[in-house]
Amino acid sequence: MKFEELDLEEEVLDGLWAMNFRDCTPVQEMAIPILLEGNDLIGCAQTGTGKTAAYLLPILNNLVLDKYTQNAIRAVIMVPTRELAQQIDQQVEGFAYYLPVSSIAVYGGNDGRVWEQQKKSLNMGVDIVIATPGRLLSYIKLGLIDLSLVKYFILDEADRMLDMGFIDDIMLIIKELPKRRQTMLFSATMPSKIRELAKKIMQQPKEIRLAVSKPNENIDQSAYVCYEQQKPELVNILFSSMQIGEKVLIFASSKIKVKEVCRILKRLNLSVIEMHSDLEQAEREKVMHSFKSGKVQILVATDIVSRGIDIDDIALVINYDVPHDPEDYVHRIGRTARAGEKGSAITFISEQDQYDFLQIEGFLEKEVVKHPLPGKLGEAPLYEPKKGGRSRFISKLKGGGKKGNFGGANKKSGPRKPFKGGARSKQ
Repeated sequence: MKFEELDLEEEVLDGLWAMNFRDCTPVQEMAIPILLEGNDLIGCAQTGTGKTAAYLLPILNNLVLDKYTQNAIRAVIMVPTRELAQQIDQQVEGFAYYLPVSSIAVYGGNDGRVWEQQKKSLNMGVDIVIATPGRLLSYIKLGLIDLSLVKYFILDEADRMLDMGFIDDIMLIIKELPKRRQTMLFSATMPSKIRELAKKIMQQPKEIRLAVSKPNENIDQSAYVCYEQQKPELVNILFSSMQIGEKVLIFASSKIKVKEVCRILKRLNLSVIEMHSDLEQAEREKVMHSFKSGKVQILVATDIVSRGIDIDDIALVINYDVPHDPEDYVHRIGRTARAGEKGSAITFISEQDQYDFLQIEGFLEKEVVKHPLPGKLGEAPLYEPKKGGRSRFISKLKGGGKKGNFGGANKKSGPRKPFKGGARSKQ
């Protein structure tokens, strides 16, 4: 569908043409008509599907048509990170080039000068505020922002915000909003907690859902079946035999595990850094800059970075823990094999995670190659996901990992090297 086939004002279409936007993505084609009609909307769509324009264009269109008080905030877009707030603010600037609409990105983790700039812009009047929950709540508590005339409220990447512990802040912010408003919730996954949130804050929402894309075919996927207590030593063995020459991203399910993996890799004198929700925004930015620039080659993180990081040269992704659903798996391993490059993804499957990984394999419509464990780790549990991965099942695979080969050869495919090696990086 072409954008001009939608009921958008000429000034909005002029901005789209100037940015060379001609055809709608599927999420835009489905969402924009629903939002133009004034309905609340739940949208389940991955990053990169065009969902930002799907809600921005109707908002901009309605702001042009609305008769409203000047110098009043009319739309609030909540996002989990500073980086996403800045990105959306830039998109508003592009789409609204021919419109009398202003916006500001409001986020924390910066110095007093930026605080004053944000405060000054809010005092001068702005139509759209794109904000992280913590910083917006700070402005509310200080009485520096008035949300009483907000007509459009958007939660973008809602699942990430809930995972990062923002639910209480979000509910406090919602109390400051008018009850009569249009609410939009976009999320890459739709767990029960998102459903519960939607029931509390939305009025008879329409729903759209885009099927999750399969992982890039350039990603070489494999796994190790192991006991939970074998994982630390497995990391130690893999990286002891690995020649690090490219970026590696390791996902763990908790801050404790992130720190544990970092300690192991630092003992190997590798260049490694950690990322999790305990870090302040300024620290997160420093971490991401170090990783993106190549100053640090290994990043160990929680799912806080499974989406929205724009780094094209990550060669290997390791899932220290199996993600809870196929969508999260796709997002994690999708950090590699970008921009036409090849990449590798390795997952550690403990007994309690076997059923979850079976669901991932079902989504992938294929069985992921399972490497035998290195011999020194001892026996591993059989991959018996339909039986719950009980501990009494003992693997006959005793490994014999070959140095530099990530723990040995696979029975079907022979020796494998997930990515090209280079000189080992010193910390």
